[in-house]
Amino acid sequence: MNIKPMFDRVVLLPKESDKETKSGILLPTTSQTKSQIGTVVAVGEGGVVDGKEVSMKVKVGQEVLYAKYSGTEFSLDGKNYIVMKQTDILAILER
Repeated sequence: MNIKPMFDRVVLLPKESDKETKSGILLPTTSQTKSQIGTVVAVGEGGVVDGKEVSMKVKVGQEVLYAKYSGTEFSLDGKNYIVMKQTDILAILER
């Protein structure tokens, strides 16, 4: 099934949280922090939103940093996704 977000919305596939420290110590699920990095899987068309012209700055496949408590989480075909406004994306990660 394909996902097509509306207007200035973006669909992200969040990166999984680290399950162990760099030194190899396993972390319990209660102390694992939620990742704020995700991969863009779908982008809306932009357009006029709240009376202002919005052009999309992100592209499918880019890795981004997003605001901690933003977006709406949902599951589709066994994967967890987040849909959010483009303005909730803080940075594009370039490696």
